[in-house]
Amino acid sequence: MPIPTTDPIIVAPTNMPFHANESLDLDALARNIDKFCGTALSGFVVGTYGGEEFHMGEPEKVSMIKTVVDAHAGRRFVIAGIDTLSPTEVVRLAHLYAEVGADMVRVRIPPRTGDGSQQAPIQDFFEQVTRDSPVPVIVIHQPKTPMGVDLTPSELADITAFDNVFAYIMSLNYRYECRMAPFVNDAVKFWSCNGTLLMPAGIIGAVGACLLFGNWGPHIARDIIQACLDGRLSDAQELQLRINHMDYLGMAWGVGVQKTGLNLLGYEGTVPRLPNLPLSEAQTSEVREALIEAGIMNSDGTPAPQI
Repeated sequence: MPIPTTDPIIVAPTNMPFHANESLDLDALARNIDKFCGTALSGFVVGTYGGEEFHMGEPEKVSMIKTVVDAHAGRRFVIAGIDTLSPTEVVRLAHLYAEVGADMVRVRIPPRTGDGSQQAPIQDFFEQVTRDSPVPVIVIHQPKTPMGVDLTPSELADITAFDNVFAYIMSLNYRYECRMAPFVNDAVKFWSCNGTLLMPAGIIGAVGACLLFGNWGPHIARDIIQACLDGRLSDAQELQLRINHMDYLGMAWGVGVQKTGLNLLGYEGTVPRLPNLPLSEAQTSEVREALIEAGIMNSDGTPAPQI
């Protein structure tokens, strides 16, 4: 389907299932995508941290994108994640991923090194990327440390003023992003990056989200943002408090939580690719409890309806 124009838009890093020998299980991936198309998830982000991007090579990423595109069969859209420091390489990958069906690309802001004097202006990076990418660009600010900063307000204003920018994904540094939000161009969507920050981001203007929590409760993420858009802050707060435990586990234990949560909800999450390890029995029990607390799973262990 075309990229949605109505907010909220909720997307999530797409889990990659593996066989016992650690090869990609593309058949399981296709089955998961078909099941996700029955949820409130707006689209899929393929080749990103939650999808174990740093544990895969380019041929695998291409096969993943093609599998997701074929499986959703026009019912959703695909964002391909790109993480490289070269704008020339970003453009090459954008063309490659678009050829196999990606509708957009998610491009990380390069980290600032030293005082920045030995780097070209960040505006030059995104001017080339947005000009030469065959598909719209989503800019993500994701510094190496949670309180890090790789962008100034004026740089963000310049970047989001370029044609072909669809959205800006905020960082975990909420104090910083409160200042940055007014500098996002009005034509560009402002998205939350994290389940725990859904309501806080909605309060400062977020109209969507790209988040790990979207794998388990995209309908709740949608409802929190919608409640903020409507000014129903008490409703947003009630939902936010329900999901904080589950989202915290995702931040604390990483991709194993994504996979475990999906397994518990009837998807084929499988296990992480080494060196990451599956969760322990005790950790799995806490994930189950958090899913029940969030209202994503019933107390009997069955998935709750997603409305």
